[in-house]
Amino acid sequence: MDKEAILEKISTAFTQVLEHSNFTLTDATTADDVDGWESITHMMIISEIETMFGIKFKLMDLMNMNNIGDLVRIIQSKI
Repeated sequence: MDKEAILEKISTAFTQVLEHSNFTLTDATTADDVDGWESITHMMIISEIETMFGIKFKLMDLMNMNNIGDLVRIIQSKI
């Protein structure tokens, strides 16, 4: 699966959890850039992404995620 397809699915997960689509996800996007992306919604987003892609993140994966680019790279390594 290419990066654009992964970003599209991630964006869908964000929209479902945050209940808005007032954001643009890029490699550099962080929680500071998206309204409503807080600690609780972060875990809901991660859970939704795990379900969508049929993967499970390890604790070290989560600790190494600093932005959307990191998330995409980790997803690519798991699918």
